[in-house]
This record gives sequence, structure tokens and C-alpha cells, in this order.
Amino acid sequence: MAMEKVRFGIVGVGGMGSGHASTMKEIEEAQLTAVTDIDRNVCDRVASEYNVRGFTDYKDLIDSGLVDAIIVATPHYYHPPVSIYAMKRKIHVISEKPIAVTVKAADEMVRAANNSGVKFAVMYQTRSTPVYQAARRLVSEGRLGSLYRTCCIDAMFRSQAYYDSAPWRGTWKGEGGGVLINQAPHFIDVFMSLGGLPTKVWAKTNTRRHRIEVEDEASAILSYGNGATGYYYTSTTDYPDTSYLELCGERGKLVLHGGRLRFWALDRPIQEASDTVTQMWDQPSAHEEEVPLVQRESGHGAIIRNLARAILFDEPLLSPGVEGLMSVEFINAIILSGKRGRPVGIPVKRHEYEAFINGLKKTSKIKKMKEAKRITDPRMGKA
Repeated sequence: MAMEKVRFGIVGVGGMGSGHASTMKEIEEAQLTAVTDIDRNVCDRVASEYNVRGFTDYKDLIDSGLVDAIIVATPHYYHPPVSIYAMKRKIHVISEKPIAVTVKAADEMVRAANNSGVKFAVMYQTRSTPVYQAARRLVSEGRLGSLYRTCCIDAMFRSQAYYDSAPWRGTWKGEGGGVLINQAPHFIDVFMSLGGLPTKVWAKTNTRRHRIEVEDEASAILSYGNGATGYYYTSTTDYPDTSYLELCGERGKLVLHGGRLRFWALDRPIQEASDTVTQMWDQPSAHEEEVPLVQRESGHGAIIRNLARAILFDEPLLSPGVEGLMSVEFINAIILSGKRGRPVGIPVKRHEYEAFINGLKKTSKIKKMKEAKRITDPRMGKA
């Protein structure tokens, strides 16, 4: 007996969307049945390649009766309206990251999903990796104890040619931010989901190396509700890349670096050790534990399969859309703090950020060019 399949549509197939179409061929629980793109030539080409219906208006695809779920792979500002339109019609949704440009729009997506009862996921495929899953287990089991310090460095490279490849790239009107809203959300999600949201950020943002409106570099000092402190840095100005996350807790220390997970367990809580040792040079003892990794499917396909299985079998979501709100809170806070030159609290004030981003959009200029290049990074599918 053939397995029941979830019928998927993809909204936006000029970039990552075409990659998702290819990935879906390997997923037994899913079947691509329709695509849409505002560029008729792109739409027709992809529809023909996969022998599915093509539409130039996402509403026509959603209303076609051909899909049970959609993947939204449009520029950032369109994630909320497309997703909400689908949710109101009981269509399940995977949104590309970030779920929205502003916290207010993200709230509206979460509310629409809750009201309709549909499954809502965000394409944070890093959550499917064995390393992330193992790190999450350590945190959820309380192995780190209460955190007192965090550090996250996510530095990478993009060229001017990259930013010049499309009229929306590097603009407030087209992207709603720079490295923070486009390249950094995956690792921000890892940072927030493992280390928790800070309550305040004091950030500096900069446009160091590129001719763009938005930031290509950001750093921030973080404050947490329990008194912990942290540091965050991201950029598209570095090479070679650096990917580093450190969480320091009363009972242990976790480090993610270059795709490797390390964990040190303390023999007793660090505060207790500090208070009770009798010799001036005594220190706590700690031992590094080998963290078992459970091999599993990872990548975009894992998120697509997981949503399909959530619809078919009520499997728990690996990357719930509601948790996508955390990274938007963090991104908005850093952008606002960097522009205003003052600390910003989390949750971000919704009305303040809406007014702020709308002001930037009014002076933003979409670049004019003969032809946009819609090419996905061949190395790893980065935006």
C-alpha cells in the first residue's frame, strides 16, 4: 500500500525554492504539485521541469485545491502575507528564514497559525543536525546549569558582486536589514534556542566593506534576566569564516566550533567551589565528556519531511514557526540599538520598531539593473 503523501506548493522558485523542489524528489511523504513565481519565465521553466502546475500569483496556487502545504521562499517582506493567506485557508506552512522582518509581523504569523490550527515551521535546517540535537539534549537535561556567560561569533564573507546581483539585496526596502536579517538567522536561532533570549542588547552596527544601505557587521553586549552577560558578533566581511558558540553554566561549559561539539562537566557548581575551597590557588575540577551524536537525516529535506510527518502522523516539529519569533526579536533589537546608539530591551516594542523600519524604507532605494541573478550558493544553499 502506497504511503499517503502531503501535496506541497512552493512560492518563489527563482532561488532557494528551486532547491527545495529538487530536494522534495527524495522525500517519500511529500509530493510537489504546484509552484509559483512572479517571473513567468522562471515559473514556466520550473513547472515544466517537475511536471506540475505553475502560477504567477501565490493566491491562485493556494486557492487551487492542489496543495496541502506550502514552502514560502520569497524575499523576506513577503513571508508574513503569503503565510497568513495560506494559514487562513487551512494550508500548512514552512517559511524560509527569518519568518518576518519585524516582530509585529512575526506575531501576526504565529497568531494566524494558532487560530487556524495548521502546522507552521521555519526553515532552520541546522536544528536537524546531530550536533545541534546533542547540544539541545545537554541544555534540556540541565547539564550546564544556570548560564552566567554566552558568546557567539558568526563571521562570513560576501562580495560586492553578491550584493549587486539583485535589486532588493542590501536595501532597507528590499531586505529590511543586512547580515542580521539574511545570513545570520540560522546561527542566531541556534544561539537563542540553546542560550535563551537576552533581556537587553547594546549593539553597534556598521557598513564596513560593501556599497549597501544596510549593515554588513554587527556586535552586541547582551544582558540576561538571571544576571548573565554575553557577546555577539556577525559580519559578511570576514574570510575564512568563523562559527563559534560558547555557553558557560554553573555546572558545565558547551562549545560549538566549526561543526564540532565539546562539553565539560564540573564536579560541583562553580559558585559552590568558589565559596568553599580553602586554598588560594584551588579551583574546581572538570572533565570533558564525549557527547554521543545520534546520526539522522539533516538539511532542508529533514525539515520538509518533518512537516509532512507532522501533518500525517502528528510528529513533533523540529523547527516550530513560533520559535522563529526568538530570532526576529534578537535581530530587531540589535538593529534598533545599533541605529539608535542605546540599549534596547527585549521584547522589542512593536510600535517603535514598525515606525523605525518604515522610516528607513522611505529613504531606501531599490537598485536598477538589467537582469537580476537568482542563483543559490552552490556550496551550502546559503541565501
